[in-house]
Amino acid sequence: MRALAARFGAEATLDALRAGAAAVRRELGAGAPAPSSGAADDLGARIEQAAAAELTGWFRPSLERVINATGVIIHTNLGRAPLAESAIARVADVARGYASLEYDVARGERGRRDVHADALLRRLTGAEGAVVVNNNAAATMIILSALAAGREVIVSRGELVEIGGGFRVPDVMAQSGAILREVGTTNKTRTSDYAAAINEKTALILRVHPSNFRIEGFTERPTVEDLVAVGRKCNIPVAEDLGSGNLSATGTAGVRPRTPANGVSGVRPRLAETLSKTAPLGSDPTVDASIEAGVDVCCFSGDKLLGGPQAGIIVGRAALVDRIRRHPLMRALRVDKMT
Repeated sequence: MRALAARFGAEATLDALRAGAAAVRRELGAGAPAPSSGAADDLGARIEQAAAAELTGWFRPSLERVINATGVIIHTNLGRAPLAESAIARVADVARGYASLEYDVARGERGRRDVHADALLRRLTGAEGAVVVNNNAAATMIILSALAAGREVIVSRGELVEIGGGFRVPDVMAQSGAILREVGTTNKTRTSDYAAAINEKTALILRVHPSNFRIEGFTERPTVEDLVAVGRKCNIPVAEDLGSGNLSATGTAGVRPRTPANGVSGVRPRLAETLSKTAPLGSDPTVDASIEAGVDVCCFSGDKLLGGPQAGIIVGRAALVDRIRRHPLMRALRVDKMT
């Protein structure tokens, strides 16, 4: 027990001994044979073994490496995308000491933590502004809170989705303070449905990518360009939740984004080659295509197709991104140096 106390600490060892003694009492109370008068050492050994097992269990990390044999490459239950080696190296470098998270070294004064990814995301997507929060549900929440609290947001009934963990678009909208205005039907929503719903209370048109299901057959859904046209005509911003955040092979305006040699962050070269040839990735809507089409604000995950840490990435018009950045919720949803 002294050896265990030296390894785990006296307080934890004492707690484990008490838990071990309680376990032995329960066994005896349940009818287990009591030790004979000369077998007190056996009873002590049982308590010590129970305490050692308790300590080992308490201090064993619950987050551990596993083999993904599910067939689902980006698996939420298994931590989604593995990080690229270059990202892992940066995490180790930044985490072992202090970092210029919110300090402008060149100017010698307090800076902003949201500048570190801003330029990279703008270059990668072609957007005017960018900001990062802790996940894509948070990104949706703060977009609605900053741009539409107390006013109506128009959403197609076919896009009122629920994703893993009970995340439902109507619930998030209610929490944000925005008022849901449903249009169309489950299988058919037309551009005219959006236009007819616009009134003096309308703050936003929201398009949600149904990334985890499909409606097939007798269906209709406006293109992004059609929605942007309606928004421009009525002076209403268009926001899009793209979910997984597919990025095309090249950025907008002829700027080729800097990517790892394997072409897909955090994915081995052979897998990256496979992904680049598969239809689902190629047919998924891309962030830069939405920005090029004129969508005012887009949000997507950082830890899915992008292959980064868990994050919600918001890109779009600079004026709207600045409103989101200044919203009081940003303090609760902002990311730290690790992300």
